[in-house]
Amino acid sequence: MSVATGGSEAAAAAAGGGGGNRVFFQSPPRGGGGGSSGGASREDPVSAAAAVVQVQQRRHQQGKVTVKYDRKELRKRLVLEEWIVEQLGQLYGCEEEEMPDVEIDIDDLLDAANEEERALKLQETLVDCYKPTEEFIKELLTRIRGMRKLSPPQKKSI
Repeated sequence: MSVATGGSEAAAAAAGGGGGNRVFFQSPPRGGGGGSSGGASREDPVSAAAAVVQVQQRRHQQGKVTVKYDRKELRKRLVLEEWIVEQLGQLYGCEEEEMPDVEIDIDDLLDAANEEERALKLQETLVDCYKPTEEFIKELLTRIRGMRKLSPPQKKSI
């Protein structure tokens, strides 16, 4: 079972999926020549500077995601995905791991011309569900009303 939104990777990154920036320090390779204490003290500022540049690059990349996708919109999308998973669990009467492969693509629903077309797509997706799906479909259509489609972030060449 999966809920596809077209921007799930970005949503997970912007919604706080990580524990913040992480900096990893690597020891420089030990080469021949030079004193042990003199060489280490000269290389420490270089590796520290490289780590700072790495953190700045990550912040810049995260900033692009935040600008491309409004955090408020990402949070709404994440809440909707969690609600869908919960509701599908109730409809199929099982846990998420045991659920049949059901994919509800929110962006695909938003592409539909009207509410009737969206409802038909959902009914086709839930055709193997033995419980009534009308209430779920009605509530999902209400929740996606006013949402915008998330387009994938565009890469810029540097």
